[in-house]
Amino acid sequence: MKAITVRQPWGWAIMHAGKDVENRSRNIAGAYRGPVVIHAGLAKFEQDNMASREHSRLHGGETSTGIVFGAALGTADLVDVHTVEDCWHREFVRLASLYRNDRAAYDALPDNGAGGAIGKARPCSPWVMDEDYHLMLANPRPFPKPIPYRGALGLWRFPDHLLPEGWSL
Repeated sequence: MKAITVRQPWGWAIMHAGKDVENRSRNIAGAYRGPVVIHAGLAKFEQDNMASREHSRLHGGETSTGIVFGAALGTADLVDVHTVEDCWHREFVRLASLYRNDRAAYDALPDNGAGGAIGKARPCSPWVMDEDYHLMLANPRPFPKPIPYRGALGLWRFPDHLLPEGWSL
């Protein structure tokens, strides 16, 4: 199965906190769309306390974060890859359609103070970084236990025989 390695706490956030996009400086997926193993690399993001706070909020109290490194965490569906320009183009097409077909719904959208469609436009996800490619993920499915394994750069192959028994995509 295809896999991508992400830094922690972003791997945890994909599996448990609704992070639906992985930002990359280039399109590592090419034309591939389908299931991917989400692998947590050994390096951590400098501000890893965000995941700790979110885990505590979701699970109550000051609990262990459960964040692991150097392991496959689960699978998700890679459903799209696009640039920030494509992201905004799609949003403006959506807003134009809404304006034409349901003016009341368009008018009800909040405005960020810029006015018009620019004020109503939102990126494809709150997790996006403007300068990067957006690898859009859906349907995260955490493994019962993380699977220790060495990751790699880009889109790589995770051995199918290491997937949990009976794991279905």
